[in-house]
Amino acid sequence: MLNDEEKKEIESSLHPHEPRRTVVAEALKIVQRRRGWVSDEDIKDVAAFLGMTPEEVDSIATFYNLIFRSAVGRHVILICDGVSCWVMEYNKIREHLTRRLGIALGETSADGRFTLLPTACLGACEQAPAMMIDEDLHGYLTPEKVDQILDQYE
Repeated sequence: MLNDEEKKEIESSLHPHEPRRTVVAEALKIVQRRRGWVSDEDIKDVAAFLGMTPEEVDSIATFYNLIFRSAVGRHVILICDGVSCWVMEYNKIREHLTRRLGIALGETSADGRFTLLPTACLGACEQAPAMMIDEDLHGYLTPEKVDQILDQYE
């Protein structure tokens, strides 16, 4: 069930002369920001609140790769596997991350701290190889720099 704060925040993103469905992506982001991810029950609640079907909301949720449809760690690491990052030793960074965290791409560390996900492009080609942790972009990565960065996140 959406709580009053979530409803209020979703309502504030509505435009006066547009259908409620126009804010579905924003509503999903609001739910995820507050809960960490978007469950099937959350999809139903957002759909009911916006006057949509759960299938319509789910199709939006699964379209966006930054809407998480399963539980994730406290911090989500998006590692860029675009062409520029590949050329600049993406493999070395990916292998270091998977070894350091003890997980494969798509998994969450045993302590629930990190989820490691590949992404097609972060738009930071000039900083390749790059990754994003939560909202923070990190570029010019080396294994040593990755270790320093990870230590900043509890």
